[in-house]
Amino acid sequence: MGGCYGPRVHGSSPLSRRAALGLAAAAFPLASATPASAAGTVVGGERLARKGIQVSGATDLPGKLTASAWIVADCESGEVLASFAAHRRLPPASTLKMLFADTVLKKFQRSERYKVTDADLADIPAGSSLVGVKPGITYTVEQLWQGVFLRSGNDAVHVLAHMNGGVAKTVAEMQAKAEDLQALDTHVVSPDGFDHKGQLSSAYDLTLFARHGLKNADFREYCHTRIADFPAGGRKTFQIQNTDRLLTGAWGLKTYDGLIGVKNGYTSHAGNTFTGAATRGGRTLLATVMHPKSGYNAVYEETAALLDWGFTHGGSAEPVGTLVEPLSEGGARVTPTRKTARAAAGAPGAGSDDPSAWRLMEGAGGTIALLAGGVWALRRRGKGGGRHAN
Repeated sequence: MGGCYGPRVHGSSPLSRRAALGLAAAAFPLASATPASAAGTVVGGERLARKGIQVSGATDLPGKLTASAWIVADCESGEVLASFAAHRRLPPASTLKMLFADTVLKKFQRSERYKVTDADLADIPAGSSLVGVKPGITYTVEQLWQGVFLRSGNDAVHVLAHMNGGVAKTVAEMQAKAEDLQALDTHVVSPDGFDHKGQLSSAYDLTLFARHGLKNADFREYCHTRIADFPAGGRKTFQIQNTDRLLTGAWGLKTYDGLIGVKNGYTSHAGNTFTGAATRGGRTLLATVMHPKSGYNAVYEETAALLDWGFTHGGSAEPVGTLVEPLSEGGARVTPTRKTARAAAGAPGAGSDDPSAWRLMEGAGGTIALLAGGVWALRRRGKGGGRHAN
């Protein structure tokens, strides 16, 4: 079983862009993603397919949870402490970027440099959240990943996807990675998590993505970085701030004690999604909240409340399920059946709606906040490159 902590080093060897896994993944049929359940063997345990809140042996769950789905789990052991509609398939917004990182992060060294072209940015959906990548500027891989994790920049995602052999190849590899992680509620349409018809995931799957990612030291560092300097051309930079409000304390929220990361997401179609991880007293918990019904800070407030409950009462909770291990690491395979798929996945949410009717505004709130704070001002860049604060 893998833990949540990887060695804090940066020397992981990059994988070849033409590695066998990538070539096999490129042929993976996208339509094959199946809701995660099977007769008596729902992924993670059959209780995760039941209706209503699932909890045993512990009391005092937060009383005002409005999310359409949520889960709280122990990162190290994988025990699911409590859940609600854990396998319900919903649009994931930018939390899907965790799967993108799980798939691509190890392929390039942090110090590798890449000069962006117009073609790298040609297929970014209109209305995307952007970090400010410009053609003609050379970026390090580290800077591009800071753009992905801090600003949820779809421009940075697309550059890295093109470095990886293209968007279609990256999407196929992400789908294959989801299958290996046994994140069977997930159907990938784009690498950035932007609203597309049929792009779905679940609170359970997003938690799997976060847990897997946190084993990697670079993933862990990027999701914990609060501020960084991003290239603006020449020797100039501008400052970018993480849009995770529990990490930065933005928009009237307090920073969450012990928070590691991980990733937030928003579109006007999907609403707010967030997976957070925190460590207290030597224990690391994960909580994922999808689509709370009210309040612009609700996704963070409900995540914080679930983490608080886990740290306070989770020790007495009897597990209602488990976060399964990847197939490539010895995890037991679950073979879903159609009969129990609907019971586990629940209603598919808005995933079947016509995307032409969606108001695609991913990341707009965070961008407005950043502009209002004045941190886009250009400044002189030192010889040491971009800085980041952990």
